[in-house]
Amino acid sequence: MKRFFGMFFLFFLFPICVSAYSAESMIAMDVASGRVLYEQNASKEKLIASTTKIMTTIVALEQMDIDTEITVDERVLKAYGSAIYIEVGEVLTLKDLLYGLMLRSGNDAAIVISCAVGGSMEGFVHLMNQKAYEIGMEHTIFYNSHGLEENDGKGNTSTAYDMALLMRYAMKNDLFREITGTKNYVGKSNSKTYHWANKNKLLQSYEYTIGGKTGFTEKARRTLVTVANNEGKEIVVVTLNDGNDFQDHKNLYEVLFSKFLLVKVFESDDFSVPDLDRYQDDELYIEKDVEVLLTKEEKELLKVNYEIYELDQYQSGDVVGIAHICLEDKELMAVKIYVSCEKKKEGQGFFERILGFIFRW
Repeated sequence: MKRFFGMFFLFFLFPICVSAYSAESMIAMDVASGRVLYEQNASKEKLIASTTKIMTTIVALEQMDIDTEITVDERVLKAYGSAIYIEVGEVLTLKDLLYGLMLRSGNDAAIVISCAVGGSMEGFVHLMNQKAYEIGMEHTIFYNSHGLEENDGKGNTSTAYDMALLMRYAMKNDLFREITGTKNYVGKSNSKTYHWANKNKLLQSYEYTIGGKTGFTEKARRTLVTVANNEGKEIVVVTLNDGNDFQDHKNLYEVLFSKFLLVKVFESDDFSVPDLDRYQDDELYIEKDVEVLLTKEEKELLKVNYEIYELDQYQSGDVVGIAHICLEDKELMAVKIYVSCEKKKEGQGFFERILGFIFRW
């Protein structure tokens, strides 16, 4: 009996282990800081199937106005697999196509979007790979906008780590965040009305889920990217080749939400750099509050190192330094420090302001 309770106690304290999850590759990342909270073969390159459409959506949102009307042409006839069943000649907004793409994983929508935004599938794929490079997805390559394998066997390939980077980046876009978190949507073309329910079951079954994308092909097997937020603790989980993906995501979220605290490092309306000699007559600020996920023990090890630039000339809005938020000697995130010269101007007397005006001219 003592052995039983001992094993139970160990399992309760250390529930994150390789055998606890069925994914071939898996990762959990803090959306705010980008810190990896858990990983299992996270750098292994794998086919990613329809989770590809996260990249398709964010590229489209950044390249084209969401209200743009798009006419479906004959290239849609190349689509197969999951679809929203749009037809040649229909006219839909990019917004409706993106909802069909993300909620129902429409491969036909992916083709129409990529041809409208990139001019062709090849043109759009170039934009996808360019964006992957910008984000830092070093082990990712895209061949198409839908995620199906090509006739020559090639398929969109990435890693759990890279896909977490992608989802973290995409969630910064308010329109993407709205689309990926929608449970049901009504779309309209010039001739039809569509009713779409999101395939991401966690949106219905797990209260903290705020977005994600499913995927499946015979070669890739089940792939899943989700994001959950519990009282400000926002985490992205990625699984590749996981037959029990929805449950694995839920289980990992429960462990991490219990294990980590949300620690506020900076408040944007009460920011200052201690013991600062430079910029005494100016105001230094950050763009928003900064919070990170830490365990109770890690909270005591958190420290901030300030890197302040020695600029002879600067103006309001310039970056004048970096706050390096570290856990012992490992950097969790870097926060830009900006300067505002308004304080200096307000403190000047009438004569000083006149001289400044004259010499400026």
